[in-house]
Amino acid sequence: MKDLHAALHPATTLPEDANRAVLVGRAWIEGQGAVLVRVTHDTVTDLSHVAPTMSALLDLPYPAAAVREANGARVGDTATILANSAFDVRAPQTPWLLAPCDLQAIKAAGVTFVKSMLERVIEEQARGDASKAEDVRKAVVSVIGENLSAVVPGSPQAMQLKDVLIAKGLWSQYLEVGIGPDAEVFTKSQPMSAVGTGAEIGLHPASSWNNPEPEIVLCVNSRGEVQGATLGNDVNLRDFEGRSALLLGKAKDNNGSCAIGPLVRLFDGQFGIDDVRRCDLAMQVHGPDGFVMQGSSSLSMISRDPLDLVAQACGPVHQYPDGFVLFLGTMFAPTQDRHGPGLGFTHEVGDVVTVSTPLLGTLANRVSTSDRIPPWTYGAGALMRDLARRGVL
Repeated sequence: MKDLHAALHPATTLPEDANRAVLVGRAWIEGQGAVLVRVTHDTVTDLSHVAPTMSALLDLPYPAAAVREANGARVGDTATILANSAFDVRAPQTPWLLAPCDLQAIKAAGVTFVKSMLERVIEEQARGDASKAEDVRKAVVSVIGENLSAVVPGSPQAMQLKDVLIAKGLWSQYLEVGIGPDAEVFTKSQPMSAVGTGAEIGLHPASSWNNPEPEIVLCVNSRGEVQGATLGNDVNLRDFEGRSALLLGKAKDNNGSCAIGPLVRLFDGQFGIDDVRRCDLAMQVHGPDGFVMQGSSSLSMISRDPLDLVAQACGPVHQYPDGFVLFLGTMFAPTQDRHGPGLGFTHEVGDVVTVSTPLLGTLANRVSTSDRIPPWTYGAGALMRDLARRGVL
Protein backbone atom coordinates (compact mmCIF):
# COMPACT_ATOMS: atom_id res chain seq x y z
CA MET A 1 0.00 0.00 0.00
CA LYS A 2 1.28 3.44 -0.89
CA ASP A 3 -0.44 5.07 2.10
CA LEU A 4 0.84 4.20 5.57
CA HIS A 5 -2.46 5.12 7.19
CA ALA A 6 -4.45 2.80 4.91
CA ALA A 7 -2.29 -0.10 6.07
CA LEU A 8 -3.11 0.55 9.73
CA HIS A 9 -6.58 -0.97 9.75
CA PRO A 10 -7.78 -4.26 11.28
CA ALA A 11 -8.66 -5.72 7.87
CA THR A 12 -5.10 -5.10 6.68
CA THR A 13 -2.92 -5.31 9.77
CA LEU A 14 -4.36 -8.46 11.33
CA PRO A 15 -4.08 -12.01 9.94
CA GLU A 16 -6.83 -13.13 7.58
CA ASP A 17 -8.03 -15.60 10.23
CA ALA A 18 -7.75 -13.14 13.12
CA ASN A 19 -10.94 -14.49 14.64
CA ARG A 20 -9.16 -17.71 15.61
CA ALA A 21 -5.61 -16.38 16.13
CA VAL A 22 -4.12 -15.61 19.56
CA LEU A 23 -2.46 -12.23 18.95
CA VAL A 24 -0.41 -10.42 21.57
CA GLY A 25 1.62 -7.26 21.51
CA ARG A 26 2.59 -4.15 23.42
CA ALA A 27 0.78 -0.83 23.52
CA TRP A 28 1.98 2.53 24.74
CA ILE A 29 -0.54 3.92 27.21
CA GLU A 30 0.06 7.45 28.45
CA GLY A 31 0.80 7.47 32.18
CA GLN A 32 1.51 3.72 32.24
CA GLY A 33 4.18 3.13 29.60
CA ALA A 34 4.51 -0.10 27.62
CA VAL A 35 1.66 -2.50 28.43
CA LEU A 36 1.29 -6.14 27.36
CA VAL A 37 -1.97 -6.56 25.43
CA ARG A 38 -4.12 -9.01 23.53
CA VAL A 39 -5.53 -7.84 20.21
CA THR A 40 -8.65 -9.15 18.50
CA HIS A 41 -10.38 -7.77 15.43
CA ASP A 42 -12.43 -5.45 17.62
CA THR A 43 -10.77 -4.98 21.00
CA VAL A 44 -7.41 -4.49 22.72
CA THR A 45 -7.25 -5.77 26.32
CA ASP A 46 -4.65 -5.51 29.09
CA LEU A 47 -2.68 -8.71 29.87
CA SER A 48 -0.65 -7.29 32.76
CA HIS A 49 -2.28 -9.70 35.21
CA VAL A 50 -1.11 -12.65 33.08
CA ALA A 51 2.51 -11.50 32.69
CA PRO A 52 4.31 -8.17 33.09
CA THR A 53 6.35 -8.48 29.89
CA MET A 54 6.31 -10.33 26.58
CA SER A 55 9.43 -12.14 27.72
CA ALA A 56 7.63 -13.43 30.81
CA LEU A 57 4.50 -14.37 28.83
CA LEU A 58 6.51 -16.55 26.44
CA ASP A 59 8.14 -18.29 29.42
CA LEU A 60 4.77 -19.59 30.61
CA PRO A 61 4.20 -23.32 29.91
CA TYR A 62 1.25 -22.61 27.57
CA PRO A 63 1.14 -18.92 26.62
CA ALA A 64 -1.74 -19.21 24.14
CA ALA A 65 -3.95 -20.99 26.68
CA ALA A 66 -3.13 -18.41 29.36
CA VAL A 67 -4.11 -15.59 27.01
CA ARG A 68 -7.33 -17.28 25.92
CA GLU A 69 -8.37 -17.69 29.55
CA ALA A 70 -7.48 -14.12 30.52
CA ASN A 71 -10.14 -11.53 31.23
CA GLY A 72 -8.23 -8.27 31.13
CA ALA A 73 -9.41 -4.68 31.24
CA ARG A 74 -10.33 -3.10 27.93
CA VAL A 75 -7.67 -0.72 26.59
CA GLY A 76 -9.59 0.44 23.55
CA ASP A 77 -10.96 -0.57 20.19
CA THR A 78 -8.54 -2.06 17.71
CA ALA A 79 -9.30 0.24 14.79
CA THR A 80 -8.66 3.40 16.82
CA ILE A 81 -5.41 2.10 18.33
CA LEU A 82 -4.12 0.95 14.95
CA ALA A 83 -4.93 4.30 13.35
CA ASN A 84 -3.12 6.08 16.19
CA SER A 85 -0.03 3.91 15.61
CA ALA A 86 0.96 6.01 12.57
CA PHE A 87 3.98 8.06 13.67
CA ASP A 88 2.64 11.36 12.32
CA VAL A 89 -0.82 11.39 13.92
CA ARG A 90 -0.32 9.95 17.40
CA ALA A 91 -2.63 11.51 19.95
CA PRO A 92 -1.08 11.11 23.43
CA GLN A 93 -4.40 10.31 25.08
CA THR A 94 -4.96 7.32 22.74
CA PRO A 95 -2.80 4.14 22.96
CA TRP A 96 -0.70 2.97 20.02
CA LEU A 97 1.11 -0.25 19.17
CA LEU A 98 4.81 -0.76 19.88
CA ALA A 99 7.08 -3.54 18.66
CA PRO A 100 5.72 -6.72 20.29
CA CYS A 101 9.00 -7.76 21.92
CA ASP A 102 10.62 -6.22 24.99
CA LEU A 103 13.44 -7.79 27.06
CA GLN A 104 14.35 -10.41 24.47
CA ALA A 105 17.64 -10.27 22.60
CA ILE A 106 17.12 -9.38 18.94
CA LYS A 107 19.04 -11.84 16.77
CA ALA A 108 19.11 -12.48 13.04
CA ALA A 109 20.21 -15.31 10.80
CA GLY A 110 21.89 -14.20 7.60
CA VAL A 111 22.49 -15.76 4.20
CA THR A 112 19.79 -18.40 4.69
CA PHE A 113 18.49 -18.24 1.11
CA VAL A 114 20.47 -18.88 -2.07
CA LYS A 115 19.27 -15.72 -3.83
CA SER A 116 20.27 -13.41 -0.99
CA MET A 117 23.53 -15.35 -0.60
CA LEU A 118 24.46 -14.51 -4.19
CA GLU A 119 23.63 -10.85 -3.56
CA ARG A 120 25.92 -10.80 -0.52
CA VAL A 121 28.73 -12.21 -2.66
CA ILE A 122 28.02 -9.54 -5.25
CA GLU A 123 28.10 -6.78 -2.61
CA GLU A 124 31.47 -8.05 -1.45
CA GLN A 125 32.90 -8.28 -4.96
CA ALA A 126 31.55 -4.80 -5.83
CA ARG A 127 33.05 -3.38 -2.60
CA GLY A 128 29.79 -1.61 -1.79
CA ASP A 129 29.61 0.25 -5.12
CA ALA A 130 26.08 -0.10 -6.56
CA SER A 131 27.24 0.94 -10.05
CA LYS A 132 29.45 -2.18 -10.29
CA ALA A 133 26.85 -4.64 -9.03
CA GLU A 134 25.32 -5.69 -12.36
CA ASP A 135 28.65 -6.56 -13.98
CA VAL A 136 29.75 -8.47 -10.90
CA ARG A 137 26.37 -10.28 -10.78
CA LYS A 138 26.81 -11.54 -14.33
CA ALA A 139 30.36 -12.71 -13.67
CA VAL A 140 29.46 -14.57 -10.47
CA VAL A 141 26.37 -16.25 -11.90
CA SER A 142 28.28 -17.35 -15.01
CA VAL A 143 30.56 -19.40 -12.78
CA ILE A 144 28.37 -20.71 -9.95
CA GLY A 145 24.87 -20.37 -11.44
CA GLU A 146 21.75 -19.18 -9.66
CA ASN A 147 20.35 -22.52 -8.55
CA LEU A 148 22.16 -23.77 -5.47
CA SER A 149 18.93 -24.71 -3.68
CA ALA A 150 19.69 -28.43 -3.85
CA VAL A 151 22.93 -27.96 -1.91
CA VAL A 152 22.47 -28.91 1.76
CA PRO A 153 24.61 -26.65 4.00
CA GLY A 154 27.48 -28.59 5.54
CA SER A 155 26.98 -31.65 3.30
CA PRO A 156 29.80 -33.40 1.38
CA GLN A 157 28.34 -31.92 -1.82
CA ALA A 158 28.58 -28.43 -0.32
CA MET A 159 32.22 -29.02 0.66
CA GLN A 160 33.03 -30.17 -2.88
CA LEU A 161 31.45 -27.00 -4.24
CA LYS A 162 33.56 -25.00 -1.80
CA ASP A 163 36.73 -26.59 -3.19
CA VAL A 164 35.69 -25.70 -6.76
CA LEU A 165 34.93 -22.08 -5.86
CA ILE A 166 38.22 -21.66 -4.01
CA ALA A 167 40.05 -22.97 -7.06
CA LYS A 168 38.28 -20.37 -9.22
CA GLY A 169 39.04 -17.55 -6.77
CA LEU A 170 35.36 -17.00 -5.97
CA TRP A 171 35.12 -18.28 -2.42
CA SER A 172 33.49 -15.79 -0.07
CA GLN A 173 32.71 -15.47 3.62
CA TYR A 174 29.05 -15.30 2.57
CA LEU A 175 29.27 -18.63 0.77
CA GLU A 176 30.89 -20.04 3.90
CA VAL A 177 27.82 -19.33 6.03
CA GLY A 178 25.44 -20.01 3.13
CA ILE A 179 26.54 -23.57 2.38
CA GLY A 180 28.98 -24.33 5.20
CA PRO A 181 28.04 -26.17 8.42
CA ASP A 182 27.67 -23.06 10.61
CA ALA A 183 24.86 -20.54 10.14
CA GLU A 184 25.42 -16.82 10.46
CA VAL A 185 23.61 -15.64 13.60
CA PHE A 186 24.27 -12.05 14.64
CA THR A 187 22.83 -9.41 16.96
CA LYS A 188 20.52 -7.27 14.86
CA SER A 189 19.61 -4.74 17.50
CA GLN A 190 19.36 -4.23 21.24
CA PRO A 191 16.49 -5.33 23.51
CA MET A 192 13.71 -2.72 23.56
CA SER A 193 15.10 -0.88 20.50
CA ALA A 194 12.83 -2.28 17.77
CA VAL A 195 10.08 -0.08 16.33
CA GLY A 196 6.55 -1.31 15.64
CA THR A 197 4.07 -0.98 12.83
CA GLY A 198 3.26 2.59 11.88
CA ALA A 199 6.66 3.88 13.02
CA GLU A 200 9.41 5.42 10.95
CA ILE A 201 12.38 3.20 10.14
CA GLY A 202 15.86 4.63 9.94
CA LEU A 203 18.69 4.58 7.40
CA HIS A 204 22.17 5.76 8.30
CA PRO A 205 22.39 9.22 6.67
CA ALA A 206 25.73 8.32 5.04
CA SER A 207 24.27 5.34 3.16
CA SER A 208 23.51 5.59 -0.56
CA TRP A 209 22.77 1.89 -1.26
CA ASN A 210 20.33 0.17 1.06
CA ASN A 211 17.22 -1.98 1.08
CA PRO A 212 14.46 -3.54 3.17
CA GLU A 213 14.64 -7.22 4.12
CA PRO A 214 11.20 -8.78 4.73
CA GLU A 215 11.47 -11.68 7.17
CA ILE A 216 9.61 -14.02 9.49
CA VAL A 217 10.67 -13.50 13.12
CA LEU A 218 10.45 -16.39 15.59
CA CYS A 219 9.74 -15.67 19.26
CA VAL A 220 11.78 -17.98 21.49
CA ASN A 221 11.64 -18.27 25.28
CA SER A 222 14.45 -18.80 27.79
CA ARG A 223 14.21 -22.59 27.34
CA GLY A 224 14.82 -22.33 23.59
CA GLU A 225 11.18 -23.11 22.77
CA VAL A 226 9.56 -21.30 19.85
CA GLN A 227 6.27 -19.90 21.17
CA GLY A 228 5.12 -17.74 18.30
CA ALA A 229 6.02 -15.72 15.22
CA THR A 230 5.73 -12.24 13.80
CA LEU A 231 7.08 -10.17 10.90
CA GLY A 232 10.22 -8.09 10.63
CA ASN A 233 12.06 -5.67 8.39
CA ASP A 234 15.81 -6.09 8.78
CA VAL A 235 16.77 -2.72 7.30
CA ASN A 236 20.13 -3.20 5.58
CA LEU A 237 22.90 -0.93 4.28
CA ARG A 238 24.40 -2.69 1.26
CA ASP A 239 27.18 -0.15 0.77
CA PHE A 240 28.48 -0.39 4.34
CA GLU A 241 28.47 -4.18 4.50
CA GLY A 242 29.82 -4.43 0.96
CA ARG A 243 32.85 -2.35 1.91
CA SER A 244 33.68 -4.75 4.73
CA ALA A 245 31.84 -7.51 6.57
CA LEU A 246 33.38 -6.05 9.74
CA LEU A 247 30.99 -3.13 9.27
CA LEU A 248 28.02 -5.46 9.83
CA GLY A 249 27.14 -3.74 13.11
CA LYS A 250 27.09 -0.34 11.44
CA ALA A 251 25.15 -1.71 8.48
CA LYS A 252 22.49 -3.35 10.65
CA ASP A 253 22.16 -1.62 14.03
CA ASN A 254 21.09 2.00 13.77
CA ASN A 255 18.27 4.01 15.30
CA GLY A 256 15.03 2.69 13.82
CA SER A 257 16.73 0.07 11.64
CA CYS A 258 14.80 -2.85 13.16
CA ALA A 259 11.03 -3.07 12.66
CA ILE A 260 9.05 -5.93 14.23
CA GLY A 261 5.30 -6.48 14.25
CA PRO A 262 2.49 -5.92 14.03
CA LEU A 263 1.81 -8.59 16.69
CA VAL A 264 3.06 -11.95 17.88
CA ARG A 265 0.85 -14.83 16.83
CA LEU A 266 1.21 -17.45 19.55
CA PHE A 267 1.53 -21.10 18.64
CA ASP A 268 -1.56 -23.16 19.40
CA GLY A 269 -3.65 -25.85 17.74
CA GLN A 270 -4.48 -23.46 14.89
CA PHE A 271 -0.96 -22.21 14.09
CA GLY A 272 2.51 -23.68 14.56
CA ILE A 273 6.00 -24.09 13.13
CA ASP A 274 4.77 -26.01 10.06
CA ASP A 275 2.61 -23.02 9.15
CA VAL A 276 5.69 -20.81 9.47
CA ARG A 277 7.61 -23.12 7.14
CA ARG A 278 4.93 -22.61 4.48
CA CYS A 279 4.69 -18.83 4.76
CA ASP A 280 5.02 -16.71 1.63
CA LEU A 281 6.00 -13.11 2.35
CA ALA A 282 4.98 -10.22 0.13
CA MET A 283 6.74 -6.87 0.23
CA GLN A 284 5.93 -3.55 -1.37
CA VAL A 285 7.80 -0.27 -1.49
CA HIS A 286 5.90 2.85 -2.59
CA GLY A 287 8.05 5.93 -3.05
CA PRO A 288 6.99 9.57 -2.82
CA ASP A 289 8.25 9.85 -6.41
CA GLY A 290 5.72 7.28 -7.65
CA PHE A 291 8.26 4.46 -7.73
CA VAL A 292 6.80 1.03 -6.89
CA MET A 293 8.68 -2.15 -6.11
CA GLN A 294 7.13 -5.48 -5.25
CA GLY A 295 8.85 -8.63 -4.10
CA SER A 296 8.22 -11.91 -2.39
CA SER A 297 10.04 -14.42 -0.25
CA SER A 298 8.90 -17.99 0.31
CA LEU A 299 10.12 -19.65 3.49
CA SER A 300 9.83 -23.02 1.75
CA MET A 301 12.97 -22.01 -0.17
CA ILE A 302 15.08 -21.53 2.96
CA SER A 303 18.37 -23.44 3.00
CA ARG A 304 18.29 -24.19 6.73
CA ASP A 305 15.23 -25.26 8.69
CA PRO A 306 13.94 -22.59 11.12
CA LEU A 307 14.37 -24.90 14.12
CA ASP A 308 17.97 -25.63 13.07
CA LEU A 309 18.61 -21.88 13.13
CA VAL A 310 17.09 -21.65 16.62
CA ALA A 311 19.32 -24.52 17.77
CA GLN A 312 22.38 -22.75 16.36
CA ALA A 313 21.41 -19.53 18.12
CA CYS A 314 21.05 -21.01 21.61
CA GLY A 315 22.01 -24.10 23.54
CA PRO A 316 24.81 -25.37 25.79
CA VAL A 317 27.22 -22.64 24.65
CA HIS A 318 24.83 -19.67 24.50
CA GLN A 319 21.82 -18.93 26.69
CA TYR A 320 19.18 -16.19 26.70
CA PRO A 321 17.50 -15.92 30.11
CA ASP A 322 14.99 -13.37 28.74
CA GLY A 323 14.49 -15.27 25.51
CA PHE A 324 15.17 -13.92 22.04
CA VAL A 325 13.53 -13.12 18.75
CA LEU A 326 15.17 -14.47 15.62
CA PHE A 327 14.93 -13.04 12.10
CA LEU A 328 15.07 -16.02 9.74
CA GLY A 329 16.63 -14.23 6.77
CA THR A 330 15.18 -13.39 3.36
CA MET A 331 15.45 -14.56 -0.22
CA PHE A 332 14.45 -11.08 -1.35
CA ALA A 333 17.35 -9.12 -2.82
CA PRO A 334 16.14 -6.08 -4.80
CA THR A 335 17.82 -5.51 -8.16
CA GLN A 336 15.13 -3.32 -9.76
CA ASP A 337 16.76 -0.15 -11.08
CA ARG A 338 15.49 3.05 -9.49
CA HIS A 339 17.90 5.80 -10.49
CA GLY A 340 19.28 4.52 -13.76
CA PRO A 341 20.32 1.35 -15.61
CA GLY A 342 22.56 -0.92 -13.58
CA LEU A 343 22.22 1.08 -10.37
CA GLY A 344 19.72 -1.26 -8.73
CA PHE A 345 17.44 -0.31 -5.86
CA THR A 346 18.00 1.99 -2.93
CA HIS A 347 15.56 3.65 -0.54
CA GLU A 348 14.44 7.26 -0.62
CA VAL A 349 13.16 9.16 2.41
CA GLY A 350 9.39 8.89 2.39
CA ASP A 351 9.18 5.34 1.05
CA VAL A 352 6.35 3.32 2.59
CA VAL A 353 7.33 -0.32 3.13
CA THR A 354 4.84 -3.09 3.86
CA VAL A 355 5.70 -6.69 4.72
CA SER A 356 2.78 -9.11 4.83
CA THR A 357 1.68 -12.73 4.90
CA PRO A 358 -1.89 -13.99 5.37
CA LEU A 359 -1.36 -15.74 8.72
CA LEU A 360 0.63 -12.95 10.39
CA GLY A 361 -0.83 -9.77 8.92
CA THR A 362 1.01 -6.67 7.75
CA LEU A 363 3.92 -4.65 9.11
CA ALA A 364 3.95 -1.11 7.68
CA ASN A 365 6.58 1.61 8.10
CA ARG A 366 7.82 4.82 6.51
CA VAL A 367 11.50 5.37 5.68
CA SER A 368 13.54 8.26 7.06
CA THR A 369 17.11 8.62 8.32
CA SER A 370 18.29 7.49 11.73
CA ASP A 371 19.28 11.00 12.79
CA ARG A 372 15.90 12.52 11.89
CA ILE A 373 13.51 10.08 13.55
CA PRO A 374 12.85 10.16 17.31
CA PRO A 375 15.83 8.83 19.29
CA TRP A 376 15.49 5.59 21.23
CA THR A 377 14.99 6.56 24.88
CA TYR A 378 12.72 3.90 26.42
CA GLY A 379 14.95 1.04 27.51
CA ALA A 380 14.79 -1.84 29.99
CA GLY A 381 15.38 0.44 32.98
CA ALA A 382 12.45 2.69 32.07
CA LEU A 383 10.22 -0.35 31.55
CA MET A 384 11.13 -1.78 34.95
CA ARG A 385 10.37 1.53 36.65
CA ASP A 386 6.97 1.71 34.96
CA LEU A 387 6.11 -1.90 35.85
CA ALA A 388 7.10 -1.30 39.49
CA ARG A 389 5.05 1.89 39.64
CA ARG A 390 2.04 0.03 38.27
CA GLY A 391 2.54 -2.78 40.81
CA VAL A 392 2.68 -5.61 38.24
CA LEU A 393 6.16 -6.93 39.01
